[in-house]
Amino acid sequence: MARAGLTAERLTAAAAELADEAGLEKVSLSALARHFGVKDASLYSHVKSLQDLRTRIALLAGGEMIDRIALAVAGRAGKDALAAFADAYRSYALDHPGRYAATQLPVDRTLSADSPALRRTADITYGMLRAYGLEEPDLTDAVRLLRSTFHGYCALESAGAFGAPRDVRRSWDRAVEALHVALEHWPRDPNPGA
Repeated sequence: MARAGLTAERLTAAAAELADEAGLEKVSLSALARHFGVKDASLYSHVKSLQDLRTRIALLAGGEMIDRIALAVAGRAGKDALAAFADAYRSYALDHPGRYAATQLPVDRTLSADSPALRRTADITYGMLRAYGLEEPDLTDAVRLLRSTFHGYCALESAGAFGAPRDVRRSWDRAVEALHVALEHWPRDPNPGA
């Protein structure tokens, strides 16, 4: 492939594919250069560093993931929206393990502030939770609960860590139902400013 065909977007897409195939930790500028048949130095006019490339993968994956979630939750509210959100989250994590891993990387706040995908993620997530009657600071606490539950479950499932004979999907559905109950009966913080 000719060097002139390289762009930051093409490099990011190829790196995301490599992350899904081999794991995010295997993504390197050298591996990407080999993929395109160029020298490592050719990539630096398109991406600044490996960190920059991983940030780009995270932003790409975050956009793809929220697109999937937005389609799933459209026109739904309450438990139906939560279940659709959760299922879309889980399916993305399982379908794209390397990209999903990138979504868990910390992203520089200046980059995240400019990211339409990250703003959309916040809008959709907070919008779904407001339907439960939550306001700040409970919204932030609820987002953290959902993210940690979804991520923990997906990480354990991906690693094959659920050894009990119970169907993994059935346990997922029960976990989402338990989250719904928790959100409906959210304990109000007596010291919200603390």
